[in-house]
Amino acid sequence: LGFRPFLSKPSSEQLTSRGLALARKSYATSAYQKAHITLDELTKLGENGQIDTVVVAMTDHHGRLMGKRYDIDDFLSTSAKGSHACSYLLTVDIESSSRDGYKLTSWDSGNGDFKMVPDFSTLSRAAWQDKVAIVLCDVKDIETNEPISVAPRNILRSQIERAKKLGLTAKAATELEYYVFKESYETANKKGFKNLTPYGQINGDYNILQSFREEPFNVAVRRAMKDSGLQVETSKGETGLGQ
Repeated sequence: LGFRPFLSKPSSEQLTSRGLALARKSYATSAYQKAHITLDELTKLGENGQIDTVVVAMTDHHGRLMGKRYDIDDFLSTSAKGSHACSYLLTVDIESSSRDGYKLTSWDSGNGDFKMVPDFSTLSRAAWQDKVAIVLCDVKDIETNEPISVAPRNILRSQIERAKKLGLTAKAATELEYYVFKESYETANKKGFKNLTPYGQINGDYNILQSFREEPFNVAVRRAMKDSGLQVETSKGETGLGQ
């Protein structure tokens, strides 16, 4: 992904490092404000039928969203209390099988629950789905209400605080690389993820003509990300077939 900080021709000031940084910050803030919704706004969207489902999710150690889909009426009546989820979610492998050797929980000690507490600063539209909002949660102990230190979001928060004490500000961006195939998840699984047909047949690095083949997918991703409050820069082809 690459930046698109200016929606019109940049001025000479914007071409300076400071101007570029300010423009990027303004663009990111605008994207966030467009998608972010408050609880009051969510209530109104529910009343007029624009939102009927709220995804309540935490992040596991593999970067996946785990949680529940709430009917909006139930979510609004219980939102401040949070939602219970099984603590084994922080001990599973990539196949979602529970592993031994964790202090947090195990089959021997009993897999109890922890609490997912919504962080309403993350409440936003899930633009890739119809009538759906999403909120990310902090993971806390169900008895003490203390943050569970090994939860990924709490690990990140701890690192940010450590950096802050050193006078540093943490900033991050992601570069997402993937391959696009002419297969469904089901057919790819049946093939053992082998001999799949890619969308590209040649090196597509920076090749605008070649990347037209994957553009129906890529443009949908860019638009959904931006409409969900994420700052989108660019997309481009890579050297792998369908990459």
